[in-house]
Amino acid sequence: MKPPSAKPTTVPREKVSVCIITGNEEKNIRRCLESVRWADEIVVVDSQSTDRTREIALEYTDRVYEHPWRGYVAQKALAKDYATMPWIMFVDADEQVSEPLRDEILRLLSTGVDEAYAGFDFPRMVWFLNRWIRHGDWYPDRKLRLFRCDRGTCGGTEPHDRIYVQGKVGHLKSPLFHFTYNDINDQFETMNRFSSISAKGEKRRSRFGILFHLLFDPPYRFFRCYVLRQGFLDGVPGLVVATTAAFGTFSKYAKLWERLHAVPQETVGA
Repeated sequence: MKPPSAKPTTVPREKVSVCIITGNEEKNIRRCLESVRWADEIVVVDSQSTDRTREIALEYTDRVYEHPWRGYVAQKALAKDYATMPWIMFVDADEQVSEPLRDEILRLLSTGVDEAYAGFDFPRMVWFLNRWIRHGDWYPDRKLRLFRCDRGTCGGTEPHDRIYVQGKVGHLKSPLFHFTYNDINDQFETMNRFSSISAKGEKRRSRFGILFHLLFDPPYRFFRCYVLRQGFLDGVPGLVVATTAAFGTFSKYAKLWERLHAVPQETVGA
């Protein structure tokens, strides 16, 4: 008589909280939330939006919190504190989790993740000027956004937040979609705002050091983006991306130089 066959053992899927910070994102937030409905928990920290962002978010989760804007790093750290699941995934309001990325994450969490891995990154693909940008500095633009709650911290320098983990980082293949700018004018406005934030947060440098970066960083940024990373393969949009990236770098150091050389108006001519 044959012994009864053993039942296959299944590993319960590890649970994940998707955390989103928002601020007047009614044009983007529904697309974002629809793409993460599979999550075990959705946490939204809203910086006192005056549009329908909060109302839309409440259609998808009751974990919606309002908090004054404290900066990208601090706001995401706050969202992390509200999360209750062992895994956290950060998604920005103007991003969308692609179906292949969703499936890849669910397969990963269903198989029992090796304890050596503290987090996973994946490529981010930007939609800009009616096409996906697949080269240059914008792709693959890998982001570490999925991590164990107890082994990851929020850091970085404004306005560019980063996740730091204690342990190995794995690499997923499928992309996160990013709907960054409505048009070139929107890109210029964002670049101007970000360069101001970066200049304000930059540690004080010598005037010679700033001049060096002002002269050499912008042309290198263009060359890296357009030539080395083959941004030219994206056509005119690739040229726009490379040129504005170079100008954004120039703007940052020009504003930093201005901060170090600023003379109060009341002292001029004294």
